Amino acid sequence: MQLQHLKSGTDVRGTALNPENPAQIDLTDEVVTRIVGGFVRFLAVKTGKPQTELKISVGHDSRLSADRIQAAVLRELTANGICALDCALCSTPAMFMTTQTENCDGAVQITASHHPWDRNGLKFFTRAGGLSGSELQSILADAENTAPKSTADTKISAVPLDYLSIYCEQLKTMIRKCVNDADNFEKPLTGLKIIVDAGNGVGGFYAQKVLAPLGADTSGSRYLDPDGRFPNHVPNPENAAAMESAREATLESGADLGVIFDTDVDRGGAVTADGEELNRNRLVAVAAAIALEDNAGASVVTDSVTSAGLTKFINKTLGGKHIRFKRGYKNVIDEAARRCAEGENAPLAIETSGHAAFRENYFLDDGAYLVTRIIIKLCLLKRAGGDLGDLIADLEEPAEEKEVRLGITAPDFKAYGAEMIALVESRAAACAGVQIADDSCEGTKIIFTDPETDGFFIFRLSVHDPIIPINFESAVKGGNRKMAKMLYSWLSGADGLNLAPLQQFSEDFAK
Repeated sequence: MQLQHLKSGTDVRGTALNPENPAQIDLTDEVVTRIVGGFVRFLAVKTGKPQTELKISVGHDSRLSADRIQAAVLRELTANGICALDCALCSTPAMFMTTQTENCDGAVQITASHHPWDRNGLKFFTRAGGLSGSELQSILADAENTAPKSTADTKISAVPLDYLSIYCEQLKTMIRKCVNDADNFEKPLTGLKIIVDAGNGVGGFYAQKVLAPLGADTSGSRYLDPDGRFPNHVPNPENAAAMESAREATLESGADLGVIFDTDVDRGGAVTADGEELNRNRLVAVAAAIALEDNAGASVVTDSVTSAGLTKFINKTLGGKHIRFKRGYKNVIDEAARRCAEGENAPLAIETSGHAAFRENYFLDDGAYLVTRIIIKLCLLKRAGGDLGDLIADLEEPAEEKEVRLGITAPDFKAYGAEMIALVESRAAACAGVQIADDSCEGTKIIFTDPETDGFFIFRLSVHDPIIPINFESAVKGGNRKMAKMLYSWLSGADGLNLAPLQQFSEDFAK
């Protein structure tokens, strides 16, 4: 059985529902049980324990296929003699935390993050964190050649555990301790109105089990009930419609803060009282300001597409050191952890997608933890007569930002992508007023020094897909399209690349 095609970075992803053509489902019960069996064998070797002494927790997000897949996971764990904890509906970060507080050797989260309703997947944790890509690859290779122990008749003997409630208690304790309101210690959020837009993912718990018990007014919150069809909008802080929904709810209800999560709550975003969206560069700036308060001069590791203004803000305003690294939240987290292991002070790893991992929290990308840190800071700022906007008042934002994605039609997309990157660099080297950046950590970063353009683009190959994303940024209105027009001229004739999106962007400029 071939399983490697289900690997998506460090996660398993596949089609779990297809009512019109069930034969197209590739995340079948057999596939799930094979992969879980591979994880059990991997974990036994990693821990040095017999399989029957392992303890593994299992949870899921709000997807329609979750119950079926969880039953398959629990059957295989039971058949292998594992002590299995059934955590039911739970966030991905909370599932990792079971390895820290419940003595679990590993955890399995059933989720496909922000992907469409018909998709699902498996995310695995050990006590050291999420798996690496190579570890998952070896698990899949093992699973391809080893039949599962369970059958459809295998009885499930898992232990039910409402871990989400335990996790919420941890967050509430953190808020009480950090806000430290002597007059209202038990309900330190009294007087604040905070709305949550969960997009019908898992994140509704944050309003119901964290904010409200601490005294916050959460009226005006949206889409808190889990619904795997995601009927209102995609739960994704990067999605424009999702952010607009959270913004609208914040302004309509007169909230002090709006909060938004992705489906499984490993990413988060926010909206200030005046409707300013805290996502992408602004979210990174807020998180960096919080992380660097007690870490003067420390490094903040981000993905490569962050803005020039953010670099200036972190380096000059905050007195830190901005480190750009290649995209992929696990890449960013691993780079921060590596630097810390070598003695560098790097308290934060954050991707513009909303994955934020604080060193103090196991370098775990946790949307609820990120939002909790922001809420704590909001309380302290209000006590001093300020607001969140004060944190990033000096952040210079580009006049324009734009991402254009070009599909690769060539059979070997990785080789072709490398060829296109080399082509762009050769054309840039021959142009006046254009420079190849010396901090291109993936693909190539091309800088335009002409004052009428004053910007750059990053031309890179997608981590997983046959796509070349191009991220444009300019300090001048119209600068992005000028760069796009030149890039289109460089790429004209590339027969393995769908240039239509770039052509349209260039033609818009011409009009």
